[in-house]
Amino acid sequence: MTDIAGKKIILGITGGVAAYKAAECVRRLGDYGIDVHVVMTQAACGFITPATLQALSGNPVHTDMWDTRIPNAMAHIELSRDKAAIVIAPATANFMAKLAHGQADDLLSTLCLARECALLVAPAMNRQMWEHPATRRNVAQLQQDDVAVLGPASGDQACGETGNGRMLEAQEIADAVAAFLAPKTLAGVRVLMTAGPTFEPIDAVRGITNRSSGKMGYAIARAAIGAGAKVTLVSGPSSQPLPAGAVVTQVQSAADMFEAVKRHARQADVFIGVAAVADYRVDKPHEHKIKKTEKAQLTLKLVPNPDILGWVAAQPKAPFTVGFAAESQHLETYADEKRRRKKVDMIVANLAQNAIGADDNEVMLLDDGGTHKLERAPKEAVARDIVAHLARLYRTRNPSPSR
Repeated sequence: MTDIAGKKIILGITGGVAAYKAAECVRRLGDYGIDVHVVMTQAACGFITPATLQALSGNPVHTDMWDTRIPNAMAHIELSRDKAAIVIAPATANFMAKLAHGQADDLLSTLCLARECALLVAPAMNRQMWEHPATRRNVAQLQQDDVAVLGPASGDQACGETGNGRMLEAQEIADAVAAFLAPKTLAGVRVLMTAGPTFEPIDAVRGITNRSSGKMGYAIARAAIGAGAKVTLVSGPSSQPLPAGAVVTQVQSAADMFEAVKRHARQADVFIGVAAVADYRVDKPHEHKIKKTEKAQLTLKLVPNPDILGWVAAQPKAPFTVGFAAESQHLETYADEKRRRKKVDMIVANLAQNAIGADDNEVMLLDDGGTHKLERAPKEAVARDIVAHLARLYRTRNPSPSR
């Protein structure tokens, strides 16, 4: 069970077309185990119905300052008392202006003014509205008032234009909220990690790669960021959205990944090698495409790739090192042998046939204290449990703040 599961938040929805994304926000926040309670403005109800949000959240939706379901008739006070945060998504230009100036003329704005919990806003508006000096002043005031501003992104807008002001996608908002709520067990710790597959060229168009999607590595990067770490991610080719807050270096081959890791390893407190690095590469890749003929056979000479995990663990002042082992059989035996042979602090092991490309995973963690099994769960949840475990081990050995 993660430390954020069961935490309660208010998801405030205001009157913008991006309100349709709020339904997906509820689902994605629920994936983290967060208990979502929805409060809507009257304008928001013109874009999406309370019934939809109630069905998705499993909780009553509130829209009225005088909600008779609240025994003392003080919904603007009572609804936020036990909440960890209020998240406004979408936050229109009008609603952010209210927040910046302390206006409280409906349930949601009054809740925000009377709250004792954190406030996060995800702006959503036309690019001209986002760039207007009044909006820029209001955003600056909110940030000065310790309101967390999530986004916005740049992209296609409902008005047909393209530019800044587009609300973040639901998964990005959920990730940001989860990171905000997570205990900062790795605060200030510098984490270097690898993720995704590598691609070893055969010729100008072909190559050797593997089925790794990068999902597990990217989930761990987000979990580490949520735990307060400063994450540098070296990633092979992946279609996964880049983790917000990470410094990302994108590479293709194992050799490229090795060079990037060597550049950053000395500054790292923790190294997590999640990438599915190809064990071999073609000795002499062809500069141009190899032409196919009907009867010709192609023979490739393969040579070993560098052992990135082994190199990091063997450094004189090695960071706390975490490796991954994807096996197809004898999982615990092979994984523990790898941990001992490479002298790493911790190994995360899983059966490749059950994990590659999937949205969930079942792993075991091996360290000097033995084997610790994690039940099958969405990769985001597994990632948070992995980070929590490594944080406990790291803090046991390094009780003082990061060097």
